[in-house]
Amino acid sequence: MSILKFFSDFFHIIQDVKFANPYWFLLLIPFALVVAWQIWKRHKMQATVRVSTAVPLNKLPRGWRRRFFFAPLCCECMAVLFLVGALARPQSAFRQHDVEIEGVDIVLALDISGSMKAMDFKPNRLGVTKKVAANFIEGRPTDRIGLVVYAGEAYTQCPVTSDHATLLGLLDKVAFDKIEDGTAIGDGLGTAINRLRDSEAKSKIIILLSDGVNNMGYIDPRAAAEIAKDMKIKVYTIGCGSNGQAPYPTPVGPVYMETEIDEALLKTIATETGGLYFRANNAKKLEDIYKEIDQMEKTIINEKVFEHKADEFSPFLVWGLFFFILFLISKYFIFRINP
Repeated sequence: MSILKFFSDFFHIIQDVKFANPYWFLLLIPFALVVAWQIWKRHKMQATVRVSTAVPLNKLPRGWRRRFFFAPLCCECMAVLFLVGALARPQSAFRQHDVEIEGVDIVLALDISGSMKAMDFKPNRLGVTKKVAANFIEGRPTDRIGLVVYAGEAYTQCPVTSDHATLLGLLDKVAFDKIEDGTAIGDGLGTAINRLRDSEAKSKIIILLSDGVNNMGYIDPRAAAEIAKDMKIKVYTIGCGSNGQAPYPTPVGPVYMETEIDEALLKTIATETGGLYFRANNAKKLEDIYKEIDQMEKTIINEKVFEHKADEFSPFLVWGLFFFILFLISKYFIFRINP
């Protein structure tokens, strides 16, 4: 059992082994020439007998010594190969990776007012926004992300967390008619800012999405933008909705209504805080916007690698001696040729 373990350990070692002095393998070139010369010489030195026909001789049985006459030469070659391998100083390396992550704390502020039921995005604006936001969350596994929703008022659906499974579950539960209808952009932004108040991350951002005009709430959106600026929170704003009219669901069927987005306010919030304003007039554009923000706000990952090398010549030496002893036994005892 110990022999089998030795073989197993050896083949496990050579998978990742590197040679510190590989130039020793140059010795195999003259050795290969000597072996080739010996094979040629033995072939030329074989005794021959001329006979009229060799057909009767074909029926004679061949002894096992005749079948394995090349065994000593093979053992000799293997012995030299492993001994030269030992001289080449095989080494294995143990590597330890230390990773330092400078993450980004992010709050997604989503508008869930009645206008987000518009069907210019299929099935509706909120449905598409939730899907795109989920993809964004899954693409940032090292960041802490929170979720704020707002309509006529705002509340925290999920605080900033690294537990993305819980966050995605709470995002999936976001729905209409849970709070008073309306569009309180200032309250949504203020609640998102409050979620980042105690954050120690070097980079803090808010992605605020709205499809309407600020018409409710207690906090002035511009005042909230000033607070975000003072707290070094960058706000990316997204205007969601197609240009012109959009179909809205009603009990009697879709009714087309004018899309109205306060782009001037969203641009002011973004500019004041060092962010950018985007306009998403279809589902594909909204997806591209989140991808663009993802690229701009990259997490910084510093990786340090510590490497410890260990010499592994012992197995090569043992194998070399094993084949050398086998060579001596086979040549001078088993396949011995009398002069």
